[in-house]
Amino acid sequence: MRYHVNMKKNHPITKHHELPLTLLGQLTPRQFMTEYWQKKPLLVRGAIPGFTGLLDADELAGLACEEDSQARLIMETKAGWQLEQGPFEEKRFSKLPERNWTLLVQGLNHHLPEGRDLLRQFDFIPHARLDDLMVSYAPDGGGVGPHFDSYDVFLLQGMGRRIWRVSEQQDLTLVKGAPLRILQNFHTDQEWTLEAGDTLYLPPHVAHWGIALEDCMTYSIGFRAPSAQELGTEFLSFLQEKCVLEGMYQDPALEPQRHAAKIGAAMLDQVISMLSGIKWTRADVAQFLGQYLSEPKPHVVFDPPRAISLAAFKKRLEKGGIALSLKSQMLFHQHHYFMNGEMVNLPHSSEPIMRRLADTKRISSGIYTDMITVQQLHEWYLAGYLEF
Repeated sequence: MRYHVNMKKNHPITKHHELPLTLLGQLTPRQFMTEYWQKKPLLVRGAIPGFTGLLDADELAGLACEEDSQARLIMETKAGWQLEQGPFEEKRFSKLPERNWTLLVQGLNHHLPEGRDLLRQFDFIPHARLDDLMVSYAPDGGGVGPHFDSYDVFLLQGMGRRIWRVSEQQDLTLVKGAPLRILQNFHTDQEWTLEAGDTLYLPPHVAHWGIALEDCMTYSIGFRAPSAQELGTEFLSFLQEKCVLEGMYQDPALEPQRHAAKIGAAMLDQVISMLSGIKWTRADVAQFLGQYLSEPKPHVVFDPPRAISLAAFKKRLEKGGIALSLKSQMLFHQHHYFMNGEMVNLPHSSEPIMRRLADTKRISSGIYTDMITVQQLHEWYLAGYLEF
């Protein structure tokens, strides 16, 4: 790979949010949040100096052929927009036209350590909001059409140049029948050409249209924003396992009614009373968020390593430290830790190590005397969630 994030330089431990970042055009994270986050676009020239990408077009095509990849091929033709879902066979890429197509691969951070290192430049935004790192390759004229996203995104240019047209229009009507969410009417407000190392931040629902001016690759750092409907549906499902309602429906004073098919007022009142027992607490919501936001996507599969004993694991841990698997997501709330959709409660003695692992994705070598912590790390290692 041709690029590596300098972790020490870009991630000072103290006063992290008060230091100006080149990534944000010398704004501090706090200034960026106050002035731009979910408010208006921000263009930064030379956001990551020297950045030309994490892989080349052939390597990206190879990833798009892997069974566990999430890849899409998008083409603009005379007949309209066409969408193909991966994984693909290698011969598919030899039959593509010279222009007007795009290859998208999601979850690059699940495949390349450099992808996760790149995401760490955005650690001023909570991990709970992070979706993934997507990369797109397009020859001249390639793009996915005018569209909008329902989430925050940083568009980081790798190799080549791409022109971005941006509109803060209110008309978000989509083309009917299209396989993609293409805007029916698009009116350019601003237009920029991004070169390697430039980045463009876009808040949710800001319309945009990227068009390749030559062979180019764009890295999209997306931050998920679940809808209220999605959260409500998932939370109700979560409550099924926690909610216990006592009693059964009873009607010892039932009286004959004129219409046998009618749902009577007495039945309605009793069921309302029974359902009023469905309650939740702030702790329930925290547990739901931890499990839901750390849950791997359906296509993600973990590969457990060869099993080793707890004693052997402890020796290796103390000698070389350990890191999250590239596919793992770890969050915490108070003394509850969430690893890939699973929650564990650990004593306060585990806090320094576990929070460092969650925040920085790794812990260094050293002497680990807290065996409860070591046992939990060992269990996660055997599940494939951690790696040396």
